[in-house]
Amino acid sequence: MLAARANQAFHEWQPIDRRRAEDGRVYRSFAYGKHVEVFVLDMRTYKDANTAAKDGQGHILGERQARWLVDGLARSRATWKIVANDLPIGLVVPDGQDIEGVANGLPGAPAGREFELAWVLRTLARRHVRNVVWLTADVHYTAAHHYSPDRAAVGDFDPFWEFVSGPLHAGAFGPNALDPTFGPEAVFVHAPPVANTSPLGGFQHFGEVQVDGRSGELTVYLRDGKGTSLWSKTLRP
Repeated sequence: MLAARANQAFHEWQPIDRRRAEDGRVYRSFAYGKHVEVFVLDMRTYKDANTAAKDGQGHILGERQARWLVDGLARSRATWKIVANDLPIGLVVPDGQDIEGVANGLPGAPAGREFELAWVLRTLARRHVRNVVWLTADVHYTAAHHYSPDRAAVGDFDPFWEFVSGPLHAGAFGPNALDPTFGPEAVFVHAPPVANTSPLGGFQHFGEVQVDGRSGELTVYLRDGKGTSLWSKTLRP
């Protein structure tokens, strides 16, 4: 019942053409000129229940969406492929004693929902897909994470960046624990000293991405609620 109501509310308020939304899906892609193509994921509709086992072969995207993502990224001619993932990859997002996000909180080989993400990352590396950047939220602080096979339990994927920004207007808390499976490193973190800090406490955030039309360089800014840049990173294609 909650899922049905949420789906209805989302489509009533978000500008998504229902005629293109097969099975009511929200995952889609769109381009900004020659340099940027954005791939918006749905990491909630098709994932395993939060009570599902943390081991084995789980799902976070579902087979159809996972293949859509890999094929779309491989076909894209944009300089930068931006993946908007609504759940972070390496942060442990608990739901009581269960798991809401991708990471299962266990070291070692990918398992549970991590298993499907591992297939995506491995396939992108095998198909030589370059310049993929991940943008996420869900947790209530801002951070920059660098993932590398040199630090990971698996070594068959290319290094990549994931930038986190939140919340827009809610209590702030964090930082969440990092799961070591994909070798994340928290390069920058801006989180409140106590949980559920008021929006007036200075820990509201948003992110901004700029791409230089001539050089193709991509710069990410992690900003506070007043627009001040707390940290930035420029990536070269």
